[in-house]
Amino acid sequence: MSWLTVTVTRMEKLCALASRREIMDILQYEFMQRAFLVGTFLALIIPCIGMIVVLKRLSLMGESLAHTSLAGVTFGLIMGYNPTFCATVYCILAALGIEFLRRKFPQYSDMAIAIILSGGIGLTGLLSGFVSSTANFQSFLFGSIVAISNFELGLVLAVSLMVLGTFLLFYKELFAMALDESAARLSGIPVGWVNTIFTILTAVTISVAARTVGALIVSSLLVIPVACAMQLKKSYFQTILWAVFFSLAATWGGLFLSYYTGTRPGGTIVMLEIGILLCLLVGKSRF
Repeated sequence: MSWLTVTVTRMEKLCALASRREIMDILQYEFMQRAFLVGTFLALIIPCIGMIVVLKRLSLMGESLAHTSLAGVTFGLIMGYNPTFCATVYCILAALGIEFLRRKFPQYSDMAIAIILSGGIGLTGLLSGFVSSTANFQSFLFGSIVAISNFELGLVLAVSLMVLGTFLLFYKELFAMALDESAARLSGIPVGWVNTIFTILTAVTISVAARTVGALIVSSLLVIPVACAMQLKKSYFQTILWAVFFSLAATWGGLFLSYYTGTRPGGTIVMLEIGILLCLLVGKSRF
């Protein structure tokens, strides 16, 4: 049976279920309830982080930290520690390393990201040869949002509340620094401390999201919803709200589709976000 036949069969099954109004039945399963809960919280906080990252021209920072988190995962799998915890520690160290190199090379901030990215990939490649269970490692590569543990659920909820609280607390400072870091420093904002706090929050968010949606695609979740929202040409605050809306829509839609079509949730969510962005770009060019 060809892949096209399988895909058509799955889509026919999805349409049949939709016609019988049985789509909401997936919420009767505990693992899907956890998946929707985790996906919702991540969809709320990732665009907030992504908005600042995009405005600061650090879109590849997510890619760098996601690959570095894999080094923590491999270390945890080798030593028998919790991989998510190890990934978080490695991400924080990598984020602080990026911030340190950015200060040493203020005119070449992209070079700092490239250095940490190279180090993360190299360390992951070195340690991956000692991992006995490749299945566990692959679950971090492509995500496993429908198979998260209670510990990971609690971790996501705690991180989400921390990120939202900090983002609201430093809302004005982050906005000023994203537009012009030099002007923010002259206005009396403690740029160094705020940057450090934001960098740590970014690292923690990415490490947690990498476990659920996949380290290879987590950076897409940072950038694409923000790119979609920017097409509407709204204010800074409205752009954040629209980015959260697009992120939630893609997350919920991706979980529904992945459940009934058998595709990976992380990849499905990203492709939906790409589809939304293409529709906005086409609509913007036509109208």
